[in-house]
Amino acid sequence: MPSPNLAALSGFEQRVVVGVGDFAVSNNPNVILTTYSLGSCIGVTIYDPDSRVGGLLHIMLPESSINPTRSVQQPALFVDTGIPALFRAAYELKADKHRVQICVAGGAQVLDTTDIFNIGKRNYESLAAIFRRHGLRIQAEQVGGIVSRTMLLNLGTGEVRLKVSGEPEEVILFKN
Repeated sequence: MPSPNLAALSGFEQRVVVGVGDFAVSNNPNVILTTYSLGSCIGVTIYDPDSRVGGLLHIMLPESSINPTRSVQQPALFVDTGIPALFRAAYELKADKHRVQICVAGGAQVLDTTDIFNIGKRNYESLAAIFRRHGLRIQAEQVGGIVSRTMLLNLGTGEVRLKVSGEPEEVILFKN
């Protein structure tokens, strides 16, 4: 992986891939944060247009209470521990809670056609409750359905794009 200074000097974009149950935060305008295969999982981007700090979180499950040990080791795996971890990391880079633009994608109903478990729906409901409790508003979202999505956040522009399975091109979910 090229050093951040090299990427900044050359003007080349540097793609950072965020895996399941992980997150990344940066203030490097040459970075594009990307996560793949958002089925029932939820992708959350935050971006502060003033400080140009952004982050991407790939959440798998709604509640850490099902595995408290794992939530300490890997907080981004769960909605209730991943969102606070993402915001804390962004605050360290000078993001401001009241300026962040929030986008959400995923939460599809996959594998469970009977709607008994519907992890995607539960993930979204848990996430929406946390945002409401903290007075945060989602600027753009594409959730539900039965498709898988790839989510990208361009830290140079704040633009959020999605690549939806079965669709030929990326779509813009949010643009400053």
